[in-house]
Amino acid sequence: MRLLQRYILGELLRVFVFVLSVLTVLLGFLGVFQQITERGLGPLQVLQVLPYLIPSLVPYTIPATLLLSVCVVYGRMAGDQEITAAKAAGISIMSLLAPSLFLGAVMSVGSLLLTDQVIPWAESKIQHIVAAGMKDIVLDMLRNQNQITIDGYVISVRDVSADGKLIRPTFRYAPKGKQRLTAQAQEAELVRFDLEQQQVIVKFSQVVLDVPGQGRSKLDEFEQAFPLQIGKQAPKARHVDVRELRSELDSLEAQQENLRCRREIETAFALATGNFKVLQNGSLTQLDKRMRTNRRAYNGQKTEVQFRFAMACSCFFFVLVGSPYAVLQAKRQFLTNFMVCFLPILLGYYPLVLLAKNLSSTGTANPVWAMWSANILVAIAGLFMLRRVNQH
Repeated sequence: MRLLQRYILGELLRVFVFVLSVLTVLLGFLGVFQQITERGLGPLQVLQVLPYLIPSLVPYTIPATLLLSVCVVYGRMAGDQEITAAKAAGISIMSLLAPSLFLGAVMSVGSLLLTDQVIPWAESKIQHIVAAGMKDIVLDMLRNQNQITIDGYVISVRDVSADGKLIRPTFRYAPKGKQRLTAQAQEAELVRFDLEQQQVIVKFSQVVLDVPGQGRSKLDEFEQAFPLQIGKQAPKARHVDVRELRSELDSLEAQQENLRCRREIETAFALATGNFKVLQNGSLTQLDKRMRTNRRAYNGQKTEVQFRFAMACSCFFFVLVGSPYAVLQAKRQFLTNFMVCFLPILLGYYPLVLLAKNLSSTGTANPVWAMWSANILVAIAGLFMLRRVNQH
């Protein structure tokens, strides 16, 4: 029996590794395109970040790949009457399904490690590569577009020389509530990149400053610091491990309690002194706004923790429903088995997960049970399939 189980496990691994490799390569192109779009990476930076993109793609391909693998292997075995022969030899169906369940459990743990440890590490490496190569990225963008926008700052140039000098650059900055600043120079240079402060220092030469209401002034040199990050680089919860998320949850909960106590004290003081205007448009309104912002952040991070565990465990539940289903169908047309099994998951499981995530992020539902509702439904379907397989 152990020899048969090793044979089944070997078949599963062979199909799984092949399909996972193909899907990862295909999705790798999408990941590279996303990095180029969001960060403006050049060819050299793309090659550098490519190895770190793979871990972020694998967790999303593992569940579907496992489902396809069990449909292929068990569908072929059942179609060739190997399952029937094994049962006639006194081997239970659960012994035949044990390799797939074992592989599903291992992949669930592996997916959790990938999402919790490897992806945050890979993202930090990507950020470092992007920051280190930011000078080339900025220069390439200026060569191609002649203008870039960084956090409200706009730099436009006539050309970029071979040694990286900016020819006839124009710098514009118009922050809200402040005067607009315009600087025109003969040339400029990216002199320093501060990775700790996340800034790039641009040195302008032969500058003409134009400030509305103050006239124009000429300077021989003028330096300006710009944010280092380009594009949408807001930190994401999925780029932080569970330990940091839980630590942040404790901090947010403590802040919420402090804000609640402060609000109660100020409300009681306003009522005691008869200062009712404070209740409508005073500091209490600002406290309420801060409490809502804090609560949204708390719900979002709590949802991310449960989402991470639930999606990792989906590998096991997909195998739980896919293996007995392929045996029941007893067909070699594995694609038919896979599509019939995967379509309900695609149309029901993932929309339910997204709905639960949205409800949990807004505080409407408790993520402790909401994020697991889709897995519970798949588990019920899998147990029903197992019951039918045992009966037949």
